[in-house]
Amino acid sequence: MLRIPVRQLQLVLMVVCATLWSAAIGAQPLAPDITVTKVINAPVADVWKAWTTAEGLESFWAPKAAKIEPVPGGAFELWFGVNNPEGSRGSEGCLVHSVQPMEQFVFEWNAPPGNPVRKLRTLVYLDFKPLPDNRTEVTLRNFGYGTGEDWAKAKAYFQSAWPAVMGSLEKRFAAKG
Repeated sequence: MLRIPVRQLQLVLMVVCATLWSAAIGAQPLAPDITVTKVINAPVADVWKAWTTAEGLESFWAPKAAKIEPVPGGAFELWFGVNNPEGSRGSEGCLVHSVQPMEQFVFEWNAPPGNPVRKLRTLVYLDFKPLPDNRTEVTLRNFGYGTGEDWAKAKAYFQSAWPAVMGSLEKRFAAKG
């Protein structure tokens, strides 16, 4: 007969219970801070090109897509204040994080000039879903806002800015229809 000291058995049972408990609750998915979904009147390839090329981004969003490299680690720099001083033109220094062609495009984004959290980044996920009749569902999910007053201001700004951007995308393709 195997004899196990009571204290050792208690420790083993505690570890087993803790393991089962953590497995039962699992890792909780991170909810996005901001989500915007639009149905676009164009096929996925056209909507993908609108988000991943300088010409496409300039067609609905930024006056100047300074540098767009749709590969992981590539630049995702849009200029809204073309004549502003360096560092306050737009998304300078932002990078592409992940590319799954025609499915998902992930890039960094920064706060507007003047906000102290500007040097920090959030992540924007764009998910592309083909729909019947050559339409595309695009969902923008923005993650990574921190806590505190400066982050709250940045988030409040993008809670209205991202729907406007997605509305511009929708209008860009509606005009084609």
